[in-house]
Amino acid sequence: MPLNDEAGTEHARADAAAELIWNAWTSGERLDALPDGVRPEDLDDGWAVQERLGAHAGPGYGWKLAATSAAGQAHIGIGGPLPGRLFERFRHEPGAVLDSGALHMKVVEAEFAFRMARDVPAGASREEVLDAVGALHLAIEVPDSRFADFGHIGSAQLLADAACAGLFVLGPEIPGWRDLELSTWGTTLWINDQAVEKGTGGNVLGDPRTALVWLAEELPRFGSLLRAGEIVTTGTTTTPPPIGPGDEVRADFGDLGELGVFFAR
Repeated sequence: MPLNDEAGTEHARADAAAELIWNAWTSGERLDALPDGVRPEDLDDGWAVQERLGAHAGPGYGWKLAATSAAGQAHIGIGGPLPGRLFERFRHEPGAVLDSGALHMKVVEAEFAFRMARDVPAGASREEVLDAVGALHLAIEVPDSRFADFGHIGSAQLLADAACAGLFVLGPEIPGWRDLELSTWGTTLWINDQAVEKGTGGNVLGDPRTALVWLAEELPRFGSLLRAGEIVTTGTTTTPPPIGPGDEVRADFGDLGELGVFFAR
């Protein structure tokens, strides 16, 4: 097969897979798996599908990291992190009322999120990556999957599914974050005024900074870079607790502040 024909076939497969995922995303139906003819075989294939999702979901504004903690890896059945695009249409403000009816995973996460001030070139050192950060924020992520059995579907299909991207809430900026020891900083998730999970920044690849650097190193593998203005939410600091209709969720970061959301009844 000529090279251009082979590339065209690969693009058509990625387009078809992205359309199936997007249809599940918007309809609330769940996929058992992508069909054999369009199922990604490796992470490069999964990334190609995720890129095509943008044609359906619209503009992105940053990245989420899945499975940067042991709890997150266990939850989706993989052994290492995955990057997923954050799409603007699923972004919400603190205090928002969110719809849980269409959610499949039905969990919530307290996270540290970086906002980039400058582009990060391929091959940047840890110091260069961190120097490119403009701010650190408190955040809540409500991840989700378009696959019925997301815990056994595998890394390639999860990457195609934007690494379980769902709803995202960016909270207040943290002043003086560069002087903080994030690896030991405690977080608590409260649901309906009850503390249900506790954790620390150390659950995020040992330190949220390390998760950010991992992403900056990983994106060039897929032909992408970390860009100025993008938000990077680094992964759950606790075991993700379940939520349901009518729940009030509060992510408490101690002296750094808190933020909350509500789920509609």
